[in-house]
Amino acid sequence: MLQPVIQVKKASFSYGIKQVFSEVSFAVNQGEVFCIVGPNGCGKTTLLDCILGLLRLKQGEIWIDQANLSSLKPKQLAEKVAYVPQVHQRSFPYTVEEIVLMGRAHRTTLFSAPTAEDREITRQALAQVGVEHLANQPYTQISGGQCQLVMIARALAQQAKIIIMDEPTAHLDFKNELLLLETVVDLVRKDKITVVMATHFPNHAYYFETNHIPTTLALMNNEAFEEIGRPHEVLNEINIKNIYNINSKVLNCQLDQTTHIRQIVPLSIIKEA
Repeated sequence: MLQPVIQVKKASFSYGIKQVFSEVSFAVNQGEVFCIVGPNGCGKTTLLDCILGLLRLKQGEIWIDQANLSSLKPKQLAEKVAYVPQVHQRSFPYTVEEIVLMGRAHRTTLFSAPTAEDREITRQALAQVGVEHLANQPYTQISGGQCQLVMIARALAQQAKIIIMDEPTAHLDFKNELLLLETVVDLVRKDKITVVMATHFPNHAYYFETNHIPTTLALMNNEAFEEIGRPHEVLNEINIKNIYNINSKVLNCQLDQTTHIRQIVPLSIIKEA
């Protein structure tokens, strides 16, 4: 039986009297992609911030690798969980290699310098996502797609087995979006990395499932998860209508004898009477 590496138990959070989410519970296994899909303002990012320890739940518990999140020191949490943000401010012209090397910060002391091992792990992380040729480039002079891959490399340099991603493809073009998704598939398939991803694009969940990656989809709306399951089970026209108030259609396509893909296509906004 698989042992969950993340467990969220009856989690609730509010900003003052504004309830963001309530009684949310789920578990994520090692080597799985857990996609959270929902409209703007439904609480996806806030939930991720709670898992990252940046915000504290009002009620409930979060367990990371069999340890209660509240008992973990920042260094211990950094050994278990890495983060790829939606937007990263690029204020200083560090090199790409220096940015990725920062992923080793939790393994150094205040007055120590990165070791030869830290630098080798950094080089390996850059190579793993295919951006080693950018190592000496100023971080402020690379594209948005390259930036996201560098953020993944920095997360890999942490050597954490869990990566939290918040809208990682939000600012990417068509090619770089696919490149990032392919990178996630490789990380899960080859290294058994666990990925928790908030996304505005439901078809991302279909993409992972099509590539035979263990994938769970949580549909989030109205302060809660409305449904959790495999993408082909819960990603349908009825649920999309309930969450986004749009008409849609799930298209099925058999590419060859072994590859079957699904895509959900928005058709029209349902106008209120």
